[in-house]
Amino acid sequence: MKKHWKMISLGMALCLAMTVLAGCGNKKEEGGLGAIKDRGKLVVGVKFDTKLFGLKDPSSGNVEGFDIDISKQLAKRILGDENKVEFKEVTSKTRIPMLNNSEIDMVVATMTITEERKKEVDFSDVYFQAGQSLLVKKGSPIKGIEDVTADTKVMSSKGATSVKNIKEKVPGVTVLEFDNYQDAFSALKAGQGDALTTDDAILYGMAAQDPNYEVVGEPFTDEPYGIAIQKGNSDLVQAVNDALKEMHENGEYDAIYEKWIGKKPAE
Repeated sequence: MKKHWKMISLGMALCLAMTVLAGCGNKKEEGGLGAIKDRGKLVVGVKFDTKLFGLKDPSSGNVEGFDIDISKQLAKRILGDENKVEFKEVTSKTRIPMLNNSEIDMVVATMTITEERKKEVDFSDVYFQAGQSLLVKKGSPIKGIEDVTADTKVMSSKGATSVKNIKEKVPGVTVLEFDNYQDAFSALKAGQGDALTTDDAILYGMAAQDPNYEVVGEPFTDEPYGIAIQKGNSDLVQAVNDALKEMHENGEYDAIYEKWIGKKPAE
């Protein structure tokens, strides 16, 4: 009799273990496309401080830019309504932790696809092609990366690939890292350094904010932007890629690009 009850207890324990394992196995699926459709809302991590891509208007509270319009089109294709999207602020430092903590469904925030980041998240196809450059005050002796030396003080954002890239290009250069690019730009304008470095698309937005500053030199890196999604959510990656493909085919992508960047994308 005791043996009989032991077998029953063992069977119940195995059943419970299998149930737990099954639940764990479905975790990514529950945080993917199905969960978004059940919720009826797409939650996207975007920047609030990057003119042309994601900038919050302090008077209206609205966030506007290239990444915002792309996100709305994704919501339209996934949920049938471009207004079924919620924007949460991310920075270069916080976007991967927020994604992997399931605070957001995806990151659409000028995020360069790198092999290192692929270890932590999955990426969509490239949705914007940029390159790293330099922003300086007009009249600066710095006209390009060749003028940056170990004595130059350069600003950038914490967690951005820009920091690693500039240190590789100019060994010994001093890099001052800030929580976001607007803080870095404010520091540059306050005379705390000589140049600000990040992707040229972001820098053009800063130059548009203040005509006393300009982007100089040719881009010295290749920065393909991707939409980041939690690892394992292949259904959501596929849905995003399908949406991007359709936007390219029907001309909506080109219209968004020209609206914010001021020219048609390169072929």
